[in-house]
Amino acid sequence: MAYQYFPGATAVGISFNNGVLLASEQRVSFGNFLVNKNTKKTFVLTENVGAACAGMVADMNVLARQVAALSKIRKMEIRRKVPTNSVAKLMSVIMFERRYFPLLTQVIVGGYDDNKPRIYTLDPLGSLLPDEYAAVGSGAEMALGILDAQYNSQMNEDDAKNLAVKSIKAAIQRDAASGDGIDILTISNRGKNEESLRV
Repeated sequence: MAYQYFPGATAVGISFNNGVLLASEQRVSFGNFLVNKNTKKTFVLTENVGAACAGMVADMNVLARQVAALSKIRKMEIRRKVPTNSVAKLMSVIMFERRYFPLLTQVIVGGYDDNKPRIYTLDPLGSLLPDEYAAVGSGAEMALGILDAQYNSQMNEDDAKNLAVKSIKAAIQRDAASGDGIDILTISNRGKNEESLRV
């Protein structure tokens, strides 16, 4: 019966013509208890890579700090930006090493390098799946229903933002563990930008 106390959430990642967009709602719940209504679940990992999570936010905080620190070391070693796939693989290895005591979080890693947007999805054991768009968390089914129907790889930043907001709002309407606001992290050829919306 412990499964019913796993925290719910909804996070999406969308690639568009000049970058990637990561978005998540702000509610933290545990079973029937609403823990917090204003928690940030999007993370900047490097200057060109970010992440969004669903699950235990504390576990993701630990993982994000560790990946960000190791990515800085790697950047000094190679004297250039660390590619998105390297950051995602690093996160995958850390999560797999912890497989017997896993970090209870699902993660979407997104970045923009070599003039190409990249999205990866990771489960708590470190499985690494590339895609053009993704959704994780207890509201993922509702969000993917919108994304599958309306995603277009040539969409611009505004269209991607509108689609992300629409998909998360759909999840909020049907998933009691999701709600209260939306955080958006955009990484593009113009740099990175963070914003919050109330819904």
